Amino acid sequence: MALKNGTTKMEPLNAQQQPKQSPESHSVILVTAGYDNTIRFWEALSGICSRTIQHPNSQVNRLCISPDKRYLAAAGNHAVRLYDINSSNPKPITQFGDHTGNITATGFHAECRWTFTGGEDGHLKIWDTRGPVITRQFDHESPINDVVIHPNQGELISCDQNGSVRIWDLSANACTHELVPEEEVPLRSVTVASDGSMLVAANNKGNCYVWQLPKGNESSDLKPITKLNAHNEYITRCLLSPDTKHLATCSADKTVKIWNTENGKFTLEKTLVGHQRWVWDCAFSADSAYLVTASSDHTARLWELSQGETIRQYNGHHKAAVCVALNDLSMY
Repeated sequence: MALKNGTTKMEPLNAQQQPKQSPESHSVILVTAGYDNTIRFWEALSGICSRTIQHPNSQVNRLCISPDKRYLAAAGNHAVRLYDINSSNPKPITQFGDHTGNITATGFHAECRWTFTGGEDGHLKIWDTRGPVITRQFDHESPINDVVIHPNQGELISCDQNGSVRIWDLSANACTHELVPEEEVPLRSVTVASDGSMLVAANNKGNCYVWQLPKGNESSDLKPITKLNAHNEYITRCLLSPDTKHLATCSADKTVKIWNTENGKFTLEKTLVGHQRWVWDCAFSADSAYLVTASSDHTARLWELSQGETIRQYNGHHKAAVCVALNDLSMY
């Protein structure tokens, strides 16, 4: 994790522009939000809250920092609000979503050409960031709980309340795969390896399912690798580390577990204990050595994973902190 806090120089939202780089591109951006209608930026190492943005009329369900570290997307009820990270203006620069009910997932194309949203209304939408306008929409026919973008930037992977995982091919404009590991058991979270090698989905029974994803000219079938009985209560988030060597699972049991993915065995390596209530979300550092977690106990924590210990706690939220975003990746 970088030792320097700050942000990059902002430019108007334009997908055709190349992001400008500066020494600040090495900075750490750490953000949390939740049910107290605030978004908080933190100095990662000191634990000081450096900025607070009010998010009126809605809780924040998910946060996502754009890959160029210029914008923050905050998904709430009906809409996503997009904030200029480097501006002192507390108001969003634009708003999009057009969902009925909560938006549960949002994210950016690698070059910020488009964003996506998924919601409780069962709709998965893709937006041109220059508008923003909807360029396409897919229907899940069940409330969507999570969506991730495949590293190839050409597929979206979603999971829903009916217990299905769907893979959407954006060039074919169609669903190419549907997986239902346990009938009518809601799938809460999905994560895909940064090298595109595997997919993990986690459900309300505390189980994780792992599939090997096809590569290149291989058969398009997904091969089951393992089923992991990770927790005895809900899993709220599963996340593969950037180096793909570990899987983090957050749970209603107040813990986060770190699993070693070597050889597809998924052996338990660490159990992170310290939060007093449900742990809702997590984010790895770029080097996979640290994890930030957000909890209903109103706090976020920074964990050093080799020892499995909290090295910083972030206090300031007055209600549940349910989402976290971290980008400490150098832009050079």
